[in-house]
Amino acid sequence: MLLETGAIAPDFALQNSEGNTVRLSDFAGKRVVLYFYPRDNTPGCTRQACAFAGAYEDFRTLDVVVIGVSKDSVASHQRFAEKYNLPFILLSDPELQAIQAYGVWQEKKNYGKVSMGVVRTTYVIDPEGRIERTFPKVKPDTNAAEILEYLRAQNS
Repeated sequence: MLLETGAIAPDFALQNSEGNTVRLSDFAGKRVVLYFYPRDNTPGCTRQACAFAGAYEDFRTLDVVVIGVSKDSVASHQRFAEKYNLPFILLSDPELQAIQAYGVWQEKKNYGKVSMGVVRTTYVIDPEGRIERTFPKVKPDTNAAEILEYLRAQNS
């Protein structure tokens, strides 16, 4: 189950691409865009990450922190971030700590085969640490622009 608007965003402690521990609570008082994606270096996930990278200055202008989470290793994130010059935080969640807490580990069907995996989802977390908006089953190519549009509408 995805988290509902108004729910308290679960805190987590995960390693970033440099191996440092990052907690959601580190960003208390700031708005956070927390996006969950299936895998580094896959076509959709790469397009999504590059779209967030391309819009990164716009997010910074709005004083919004962008964090991407997948179950890939720290080393995989490091290579992914370097290869595509990703300026935002990538967190490694191999134990599915945040992935399960945010309800994005779900049954997926692919070519008739059923398996468990990360359903591409983006959360906007308000400065008080609550879920402000949930964007379920987002499209990799339009996710960053959709989130920016939403944030700009909130700020106007």
